[in-house]
Amino acid sequence: MGVDITLIWAAIIAFGIMMYVVMDGFDLGIGLLFFTVRDKEERDVMMNTVAPVWDGNETWLVLGGAGLYGAFPLAYSVVLSALYLPLIIMLIGLIFRGVAFEFRFKAHEHRRYLWDLAFIGGSLVATFAQGVVLGAFIDGFPVRDNEWVGGSLDWLRPFPLFCGVALLAAYAQLGCTWLIMKTEGPLQTHMYRLSYRLAWALLIAIGLVSLWTPLAHPAIAHRWFTMPNLLFFLPVPVLLILGFLAKLRSLARRATVMPFIITLMVIFLGYSGLAISLWPHIVPPSVTLWDAASPPQSQLFSLVGALFILPFILMYTAWSYYVFRGKVRPGEGYH
Repeated sequence: MGVDITLIWAAIIAFGIMMYVVMDGFDLGIGLLFFTVRDKEERDVMMNTVAPVWDGNETWLVLGGAGLYGAFPLAYSVVLSALYLPLIIMLIGLIFRGVAFEFRFKAHEHRRYLWDLAFIGGSLVATFAQGVVLGAFIDGFPVRDNEWVGGSLDWLRPFPLFCGVALLAAYAQLGCTWLIMKTEGPLQTHMYRLSYRLAWALLIAIGLVSLWTPLAHPAIAHRWFTMPNLLFFLPVPVLLILGFLAKLRSLARRATVMPFIITLMVIFLGYSGLAISLWPHIVPPSVTLWDAASPPQSQLFSLVGALFILPFILMYTAWSYYVFRGKVRPGEGYH
């Protein structure tokens, strides 16, 4: 039996998007938490925890988008046509946040607040837009004769908008636990308190999305609650609840690394639940991976390049996080 290149490409794109959600999630989360901290020195510490690595995190977003274009051009054309506006809004938010990283440390004291606002606003807009894109993707896209036939504002529905709010809670929790791991003193204590509240907010958000999804989409409900799919899906909510309890316990024990690891696990479980819900569709509810795939020759040609560059991205990422490991203290910076 030959190797299905379409499945390999699906795995690569899924991996790239997951890496982006995890790695850019916590630095977007730091931007969301910025307004809860007033002290200038503590804000400097917050930014310096991700200043050396934040731009490398964007690589995974580029990989996911480029892989989708090369391996699944039909999905690329439908998704970008349907979600053009929220994706543009997301990119504008990412631009403001990226510029704020560089200019905030160089701005005069009386103008620094403007870059703080750009950092907060860019993080808020980018995160919310990503959640809207996710919700609209779950809702699905009308496709006829391999073309999208919806309206440009179809994403302005309650479910995608709520997913935007839910992702704010997820990224804020990621950012909070990252700062617990990377900081100390009053800032770390503040993050412990926030993380406890955000854990409950995230649990409620996940619960509401999990209820809303099958109620609004009978096809997903059928996929969840019929055999043998139920056997694959059942561990997800069980592990989520166990992870939530472990998270509260780790916060009570004032653990530093474990809250972040558990939050990553929760994000991964949510991501795997999404994959189970939509499989094998890459454009819900009707276009499968194989329907949207480019010719095998094109996929193979692109795969050679992807398999060549992926190890370098992973090595660069691992090395950068290794070099800048450990606590970040006031007065330490990279600008």
